[in-house]
Amino acid sequence: MPFPQESFSFGHFRRRDSRRPSTQPFSPLQTEHDRHPQLPEFGPSLPVSSRASSDEDRSGLEDIEKALPLNTVPSLCLQQSSQLDQNVSRDSASSAPENRPSDAQGRLPLRPRLAHFTWAWYTLTMSTGGLSLLIFSQPHQFPGLRQIGLTVYILNLVLFTAVTATMLTRFILFPSLILRSITHKREGLFVPTFFLSVATLITSTQRYCVPEPPRVEGTPIEVDAALAAALTAPGLTTAIHIAFWTYLLLSTAVAIGQYSYIFSAHSFGLQTMMPTWILPIFPIMLSGTIAAVIADSQPPQSAIMITTAGLTCQGLGLSVAFMMYAHMVGRLMQSGLPDREHRTGLFMCVGPPAFTALAFLGMARALPDSTFAENMYGMMDVNTIKTMAVVGAAFLWALSFWWFGIAVLAVVRAPPRYFHLGWWAAVFPNTGFVLATIALGEAFRSDGVKWFATGMSICLVGTYLFVLGNHVRAVVVQEILYPGKDEDVEDH
Repeated sequence: MPFPQESFSFGHFRRRDSRRPSTQPFSPLQTEHDRHPQLPEFGPSLPVSSRASSDEDRSGLEDIEKALPLNTVPSLCLQQSSQLDQNVSRDSASSAPENRPSDAQGRLPLRPRLAHFTWAWYTLTMSTGGLSLLIFSQPHQFPGLRQIGLTVYILNLVLFTAVTATMLTRFILFPSLILRSITHKREGLFVPTFFLSVATLITSTQRYCVPEPPRVEGTPIEVDAALAAALTAPGLTTAIHIAFWTYLLLSTAVAIGQYSYIFSAHSFGLQTMMPTWILPIFPIMLSGTIAAVIADSQPPQSAIMITTAGLTCQGLGLSVAFMMYAHMVGRLMQSGLPDREHRTGLFMCVGPPAFTALAFLGMARALPDSTFAENMYGMMDVNTIKTMAVVGAAFLWALSFWWFGIAVLAVVRAPPRYFHLGWWAAVFPNTGFVLATIALGEAFRSDGVKWFATGMSICLVGTYLFVLGNHVRAVVVQEILYPGKDEDVEDH
């Protein structure tokens, strides 16, 4: 018996929404159009004259078909099969490394890639500058080692100039990125790496361009300002003196200004805490490290002022770092280790206590004995300060070693698969750790500690070359400098 024409409708098979019960009983002779007048009728109940707007009717039919069970309408089965095929092909394409350019991505020209040249590129220059300092400070020298260090210093000057020129090109081509890069939740935290690179340039210039003052058994002979100027290149000591105070003012502005902006403009959860939160305080903390390096060649009065300012800034940086450590330990306790791609960032926690230990030893050694005693009216002895510096440095070195062990185990358990500029965190903070080890070896006059530091230096040079090689490769294969793969994207 054939169905009546008006009773055949896809609406008879429409599933009822249990969340919105109908107030009228369902009638087998009631069409979908009777219950929902806004929907067009379909099937044999539609007169032929109403098919003029076929596109609208087809879209309405698709809406009704989507509400039916999958096996009710054959067209849905075909569509579902087609979607499954597309998902399979999409999954197979995504099985390739996500940071490698696929055929669909293609090769981007240079101009759009420059838009993703972030502030984090200065991690390359600050790591290279740290390496040049490490080579100069080696306790076991061989002929030509200082020349190798000088070559690395010159290379760092070239790299710093190139990175700065490229960053300026980025901002010239894309002016809107100037403010956006500074205020970005992730990239903005890497702005201080520019100042860290400047700090390594100041200290490296002091080491390779200013002759060391004469020493007796590791203690510098006190010289007056005229003799100090005669031992150095004309005006270079004064230039470094000015550079130190300029750097101190700028790093103070960064430490206060950037944290003030972060507190007012961004909101970070504890589970998202990363060691990059320490970066804004890092530049002012390295003021103490700079003071420890340059105070030897400064006149006595200037040396006291520099060491006093350096000690104050070092204390500020370490205090803020300790507060950040509390958040970092809480984050690790609550949420576990960071994602495998960002675990190298844990090495940043090695830096603050290591550089502080290095600064303590360096500034205590650089204090002029007689002048300091006169200025302190005999209330404080230089030898007492040196003893306190050694004790404090050993204490802080142990904390750096603890963080170093945690970072190494975290990376070994789950090594990163793709390159990020955060890999340079395995170089620069560990440079301070090795330099602090060398300084402690000299303070304790321990050959065992010095040879241990030499072994650490060799490992660090290998780490630098490994990261540098992967950095170059990542640029070539578009693992970085590509949309969605740099620090201008929030991914943790």
